[in-house]
Amino acid sequence: MTSQETAADSYILKRSVVLVGMMGSGKTAIGKALAQRLDVPFLDSDAAIEEAAQATIAEIFERDGEPFFRQREAEVIARLMKGPPCVLSTGGGAFLNLGVRETIDEHGVALWLDASLDTLWDRVKHKDTRPLLRTANPRQTLSEIFDARRPVYSLARLRTDIAPHRSIDETTDQVLRTLANAPDILDTPA
Repeated sequence: MTSQETAADSYILKRSVVLVGMMGSGKTAIGKALAQRLDVPFLDSDAAIEEAAQATIAEIFERDGEPFFRQREAEVIARLMKGPPCVLSTGGGAFLNLGVRETIDEHGVALWLDASLDTLWDRVKHKDTRPLLRTANPRQTLSEIFDARRPVYSLARLRTDIAPHRSIDETTDQVLRTLANAPDILDTPA
């Protein structure tokens, strides 16, 4: 079966899929591709927060601090999860919040996009939109965040390995295979 044959007519999404993982793991790119394949909405919690606040994530961090941002993030994710099944991309720190994890478990399933530190660094090192990496040594900061968050990400029910040279299409195929092994999430039409 080709990747195009694993499209929406092959599966019916029964519960929302929430992509979790580090910044740079591909949550937005894979999320958009997955939503298109499953013919469901793609939602991005960071975009929803920015729209509601009329400010960027970096501006919110600078103006109000990380604790304020995390509280708004939990509220937005809870609101987004109450809708029909979708693919939801979350910010890298969202899954650290126990309340967010409980909301995800109640209304959907968490799928961890597990990328290596080197892959993540290659993807984020030239971007200035990551407020947590605005430090004297962003590579070291990323490594510290990576080490602290991996044990929490491992609590996600599902996991897909992110290979550094796999295309978005190939990675989306892999995510679909992971989801296909969860019959309470994806259903094959009769």
